[in-house]
Amino acid sequence: MENILKGKKVALIDMDGVIYDSMKYHTKAWKRLMDEQGVPCSEEDIYLNEGMTGPAVINLLYNRAFGHGISREKADEMYALKTKYFREIGFNDPMPGTDRMLKALERHGIRRILVTGSSQASLIENINNDYPGAFMPGDRVTALDVTHGKPDPEPYLKGLAIAGVKPEEAIVIENAPLGVRAGKGAGVFTIAVTTGPIPAEAFEREGADSIFPSMPAFANYLDSLSDK
Repeated sequence: MENILKGKKVALIDMDGVIYDSMKYHTKAWKRLMDEQGVPCSEEDIYLNEGMTGPAVINLLYNRAFGHGISREKADEMYALKTKYFREIGFNDPMPGTDRMLKALERHGIRRILVTGSSQASLIENINNDYPGAFMPGDRVTALDVTHGKPDPEPYLKGLAIAGVKPEEAIVIENAPLGVRAGKGAGVFTIAVTTGPIPAEAFEREGADSIFPSMPAFANYLDSLSDK
């Protein structure tokens, strides 16, 4: 495989499913919320729509089930409840292989910027403890910083602006099809790592430039570049 870091200065990195093995817990929280509301919701629904803002996911599921959405006030209220359910689970699972991946990027002189559709402070604050020094202050784009969440390219365009680089000088590291679409929409070389149940074909359809079967496999690839 070619050196995908050649000419790159920055890595724009998703959080859920990349930094943390958190999607299984998000799925449980979403399922509990939607079951209470009588809205059909599968595990695949959550993985396929990962990266969208919480209210956007709620309206998507409501429209599919009932043919109409709900008010932003009601969607925000429901998403706050989903966040409460997620916090009650009380997990803290760094994704296996991610620490090696982040350190390999650092060795190659690649600046790391977090770009997440999440606004959950409990996750974002944990990064300082679980990955000390991985993301410098200010090198983070969250749902609170954008008007349009993924699959809109805005989050990754914000990341590029923070870094002050052109799209061709960056890579995106994602685990969700909509995140891949956002990265490609921003004009960035986009890497998909299949850490969840979504098959590689879904990422191919979104135009992922490179696909790895796991985070350890991606970390192994980055480590191999050190020997060249």
